[in-house]
Amino acid sequence: MLTDSVYEAVKAMVMDHVITPGARVGIESVSRSLGVSATPVREAMARLESDGLVVKRSLSGYRATELLTRQGVEELFEMRLLLEPRAAALAAEHVEDDGMDRIEALVEEMQGLPDKGESYAVYGRFAALDQRFHDALAAASGRTLLAAAVERLHTHLHLFRLGAVTGGSPSTVTEHGRILRAVLRRSPERAADAMREHLELSLARHLGRYEDGGPGAGR
Repeated sequence: MLTDSVYEAVKAMVMDHVITPGARVGIESVSRSLGVSATPVREAMARLESDGLVVKRSLSGYRATELLTRQGVEELFEMRLLLEPRAAALAAEHVEDDGMDRIEALVEEMQGLPDKGESYAVYGRFAALDQRFHDALAAASGRTLLAAAVERLHTHLHLFRLGAVTGGSPSTVTEHGRILRAVLRRSPERAADAMREHLELSLARHLGRYEDGGPGAGR
């Protein structure tokens, strides 16, 4: 439990830019600020490295990863568009009742939650459920490697670090609902189309940040 709480605390520091992108993350300084020993901090850093939120470099220790540039966002969605429509189509064919219940519950729980705010504590629940929806749908595809590839992208951790997206929350929930209905109808083609549309609309929302002079604008 201590390790989990330390992990969440350091993750929030990275997500909120308390630890600025690219900055060194000193284990001893984090230990002092949280009032814990170095051991749970080291364990948390290993998990954050797996999440792609920090990188470990020889001689210099851990550093917070840089924010995605516009090109980075485009490349991330390029991968998602290759993987997730296929996963949604397969889920419509193979999802079992417990998997369907899990996906429905995630869509319902996301309704009304804020997807932006002054801190990760405000929007973190929405971000986590958003990630779990996509991961659960990929898991329901019955393709272990495909599901693992979707999960390894850690899409939402990177995107939510960039800041607020105008109109993201209601649009995201509506689009998830379309995907869910297609899966419920056991329609692979509709599920793939709904996922593709969701990703394309999400990409457009995220790219709007850069046009407004947001992080990585012009790169």
